[in-house]
Amino acid sequence: MQNLILHIEAIIFSSASAVSIKELMTSFKNSTEENLEQSELENCISELIKKYSDEKYSFELKKVGGGYQFLTKPVYHDSISLFLNQKAKRKLSTSALETLSIIAYKQPVTKSEIEQIRGVNSDYSVHKLLEKELINIAGKADRPGKPILYVVSQYFLDYFGINSIEEMPKLKEIMPQQENEIGVSEE
Repeated sequence: MQNLILHIEAIIFSSASAVSIKELMTSFKNSTEENLEQSELENCISELIKKYSDEKYSFELKKVGGGYQFLTKPVYHDSISLFLNQKAKRKLSTSALETLSIIAYKQPVTKSEIEQIRGVNSDYSVHKLLEKELINIAGKADRPGKPILYVVSQYFLDYFGINSIEEMPKLKEIMPQQENEIGVSEE
């Protein structure tokens, strides 16, 4: 395909979410009936990453959420936040963050399991996380009452800049520090 790199650049630029290599391959196969090699697409993306790493660009091509997306370089985040009045937006409450972390580490998880861990009702937090599209409903558990199962969303991965749940810090890496601070033994 002529100017393949420009076609890839246009597709990624026009997408509101990360675009995977697989999605690019499918798109080109459907539109041109041409089978492109994965390595060919990866080489083009590498060239784009190199191109946009130059200081003359305020954005870069990054791998996030299992695909590639144009993102503003961190040096410009403060300016953008001021422009968009991000400081005026409500942030997640402590209870919503607790609920989100439980879902991320225990997924798929039911609301009653979340409440058992937190020790309080989590209706509001789960509702807010669904509203903000940080979590999704993954189905229903195969047990009495068929409770809804929750998992983190692709937006969660994008928001936190990780490609998969496996990239999250392991609990054993985090917990010993916290346990020592509150006097619980590491055994």
